[in-house]
Formats: sequence, structure tokens, C-alpha cells
Amino acid sequence: MSTDLLNEMTDNDPLPPVARSALDAYQAMSASKSEYFGLLQQLDLKYKERGSPTIAENLKLEKLLQTHGEKVASFNNAMQAVTDKTARELLLKKLMTTSAPQATE
Repeated sequence: MSTDLLNEMTDNDPLPPVARSALDAYQAMSASKSEYFGLLQQLDLKYKERGSPTIAENLKLEKLLQTHGEKVASFNNAMQAVTDKTARELLLKKLMTTSAPQATE
């Protein structure tokens, strides 16, 4: 695919089902990462001065990390399934748009 054609693609261009599955897997992976790091940050603030997480809190962290690992594996598998060059490039463009930091004023 030429660079010009890739630049002409928009966020409104539909993804083929296999690429849509990869995008969904990416979003699930991103959500599991946020959930894990969110709890990690809460616990860090909670125990910043002293103390340490409870067994239950550590088990919750372990479960979230395991879930995230599963989501990463699912995303990797979904990306490998996107073999069509055009679909893959459109997917990558959508991923870059999705994960680009938002500008703040």
C-alpha cells in the first residue's frame, strides 16, 4: 500500500473482521493494564508512609497481572491473524490514533 493511500484512510474506514478482532483485543489489553496499574498506584499511595498490602490486596494484584498477561497473549494472536497487508496497515493506523497521547491545553 502506498503512503498516500495509507494517509487517505480515515478512522471511519471499516476494519475487516479479523482486524476488528485485533483492535478489540488491543482495547481489552489496554483496559487490563489500566486496571492493574490503577490498583498498584492506589496501594502505593495507601502504604506510602508505612505498612504493606494485605494478602487479599496482593492476591488481587496477582489476578489482575495474570489477566493482563492473558490479554497480551490474545492480542499477539489476534495481530498474527491479520495477514492482509491493507487490513494490517489500517489497523496499525487505528492503533496509533487510539494510543496517541491526547494534547492538553
